[in-house]
Parts: sequence; structure tokens; C-alpha cells
Amino acid sequence: MQRVVFVSAKCEGIPDGINLISDATVHFVHLTEGRTLLERIGRCSAAQKASAEGVVTLLTDTLTAADLIEIKTQLPRLKLIANYAVGYNNVDVDAARSSGIAVSNTPHVLGDATADLTLTLILMVARRIFPSALEIHEHGRFAGWSPSYGLGKDLHGKTLGIVGLGVIGLRVARRAQAFGMKVVALQSLRSAADSNDEVVRLPEEQFLKETDVLSLHCPLTPQTRGWLNAARLGKLKKGSMVINTARGDVVDETALAEALRSGHLYGAGLDVFCGEPVVSEALRGLPNLLILPHLGSATAETRAAMGGRVMDNIRSLVTGNPFPNQVNR
Repeated sequence: MQRVVFVSAKCEGIPDGINLISDATVHFVHLTEGRTLLERIGRCSAAQKASAEGVVTLLTDTLTAADLIEIKTQLPRLKLIANYAVGYNNVDVDAARSSGIAVSNTPHVLGDATADLTLTLILMVARRIFPSALEIHEHGRFAGWSPSYGLGKDLHGKTLGIVGLGVIGLRVARRAQAFGMKVVALQSLRSAADSNDEVVRLPEEQFLKETDVLSLHCPLTPQTRGWLNAARLGKLKKGSMVINTARGDVVDETALAEALRSGHLYGAGLDVFCGEPVVSEALRGLPNLLILPHLGSATAETRAAMGGRVMDNIRSLVTGNPFPNQVNR
């Protein structure tokens, strides 16, 4: 019987067709037709479904507990869901474990690319790069140099406040320090006892009071969903900035829009937003808001490295070894 791995979409670093992995023949089947992952799997042949041991998923593939019951029914030999992302909030990992399915991710390869993009957003918002570039792009000219044209803000001497001082957050901190920024991080229950970090951790009230640029790098959990709400936005300095390269649902978008519209916030830069890929009505038409289409890990090198992490787990699937990046042991 052939060994089959379904792949949600074409991904850098993930092969297509028949491949030899650790002396085993594996058939990688890229799924192309169907709106949801379950629909796409349903269009595959009975032989492929009977032989499928792994599925490579994307962040856009939502798998609830009910979905996992259905997917296990269709793929009785399924042992691995390899998420092509460092985040895995799109999969009910506890339900997967209950069904005997391991879930893996792609850690430790997205940090530099996402940190670079975070600094890009900070710079673009602080210096109002997008509206200036758009003026040139649309009209082929600008109003002409003057002492007050296109004024932005310096970063040197400002305080960057990081929510989520993990792999990405720490890389952002180091880049910001090179720009002459002071960096602080939000103290969490897990980090309260830490004393050897490169960044000072502050309790929430002090953290929000001191922050000029708030940058979100936390995972999406029940505790962080909607964390940046109207109350916390109101405690930030007037004229501060918000940057989000984490997950869209960490932010209350209606509250963010109001803070931007009222002028309490100088500006915001988002690489992620609720309801991707469609931007909510609340966020449309705000001149001090820059939104990018989820480009955090979008470099050829990083995406290939993510594929390499996925293949590490598929190799373990074939050999029967422990999955190196399993998140639901």
C-alpha cells in the first residue's frame, strides 16, 4: 500500500508527486479543488484517502473538533497534521490528540523575517512612508518640498513596548535597540520571575504608560484574544503607535479604529487582521493605518525553511520516530 501525504496547497520546500523518504515511497498529493480542506480531501480517490497518513495544513485551514472527527473518518490512517506555520490556533490540538493525531508546527525559522517586517512597519508608520509613496505613485509628482511636508516621527529615544518576548519579540527588540530605542516588555505570569532577559519587563499599568510604540508578538490564545481593547488603548500615550505581526484577533479592531480616528493614536501598522483576507469595515479608509497582506514570513528563504520543518516531521512519520515539532504531545 502506498503512503500518502495530502498537502493543502503548493508550499515552498514541500515536494509533489512520488518521493523517496528514508527508504519509503511517499506520494505527496497537492489539493487544489474545493473551498475547505475537508472538501478538497473529499475529492481525492478512495485509495488515496485509505492510504493517507499525513496532512500538511495552512493557517487558513480551520480544523475544529467536529472537523477532526470527520477528517479521521475519511482518513482512518491519519497520524500527523503538519501545520505550515509557527502558530497553530487554526487546529483544535486537544481534539487532535484525543483522536490519536499529532500536530506539528514550524518553529525557530520565522524570527528574523518577521522581525524585519515589524521594523519595516514601525518605520513606515513613524515616517508616514505609505501616503507619501502613494502620492508619487498615483500622480507622478508630489506637492514639492517644504519644511512641513511629510513630517513623521523619530524613533531614536522612543520606547518600544513588546507584548510577547519570545523568539520574534526578542529579535525585534535587538533591531529596535540598534535604532536607539529603549525597549521594555510586558510582564506576564510566566515571565514575572525572569531576571536574565535582555529587556526590562514591566507590569501592565507601567508598561502601557511608558510605551510609545506597542508591538504585538504573542500567540493567539483564549487569554490574548481581544487583549488590545479600548481600555488598554486608552492607557497608551496620546500619539503612540500600534504594530501587530502576531494574530489579528489579539486586537479589538473597532476599538483600534476609534483610537486612530480620534487621534489618540498617531498611527498603526498591521500585517495581520481579523477575518483575513477581507479587511473589516471598521478599518477601511483610515489614513493613519497601514495594512499589509500577512507578509511576516514571506521570504523565499524562510518559506523554504518552513517546508524543511514540515519535512522533518514527515520523515519521522515515515520512520516511526518522535515528531520533532509536535505541539500536542
